Amino acid sequence: MKKILEEYKSGKITLEHVLEELKFLPYKNLDFAKIDTHRSIRKGFPETVFCQGKTKTQIVKIIDTLAKTNHNILATKASKNVYNEIKKNHPIAKYNDLARTIAIEQEAISPKKGKIFVITAGTSDIPVAEEAIETASLMGNSVEKFYDVGVAGVHRILDIKNKLSQSNVIIVIAGMEGALASIVGGLTSKPVIAVPTSVGYGASFKGIAPLLTMLNTCAEGVVVVNIDNGFGAGYFASIINR
Repeated sequence: MKKILEEYKSGKITLEHVLEELKFLPYKNLDFAKIDTHRSIRKGFPETVFCQGKTKTQIVKIIDTLAKTNHNILATKASKNVYNEIKKNHPIAKYNDLARTIAIEQEAISPKKGKIFVITAGTSDIPVAEEAIETASLMGNSVEKFYDVGVAGVHRILDIKNKLSQSNVIIVIAGMEGALASIVGGLTSKPVIAVPTSVGYGASFKGIAPLLTMLNTCAEGVVVVNIDNGFGAGYFASIINR
């Protein structure tokens, strides 16, 4: 809607075109999907495309539809094949191999003043961290990352403890037993968003063990999102930062 109004004010489209577009608000029905074109107005960021379980044809149609009404678009859990298909219609699309995200930035982003820190316990947690970073960055945040500073070598997180106060919010991503979020929460007054990952041996139960550790933290100011949900953490951190 915002994009349509800007185009009308600049003389790129007519009033008749605006009225035609209004017929499809607040969503456009593609039969297999109802595209929420009002979400950016309500939430400050457009609908994100979760690609897992969708066909390439469905994803392409959804993104093409969103691109007409929104400046910037994010797709998560996307394969390289899906990206190659999207890039045919959107050559500016960028793919993050680790995060498996597609970002289409049609309008330059002015970063907010506050900073988001993303911290991982291990290198194996980086794909989830990259999803959080892609999300927060596309929502206009400055992000700084610190990788592989887990409790197996606790001196590594202590080396950056004085920097923690420079952030507005911290995302902590950990698999195995997930203890890093509690340690960071005990070192800083900043809000901490904990993300359990499915990294670990059998008794970690594909992320259940770190999830329970994080939910049972005794450190104040720690909240928890779902297993491997880097997107959710990046989005919530953006809300706090703005």
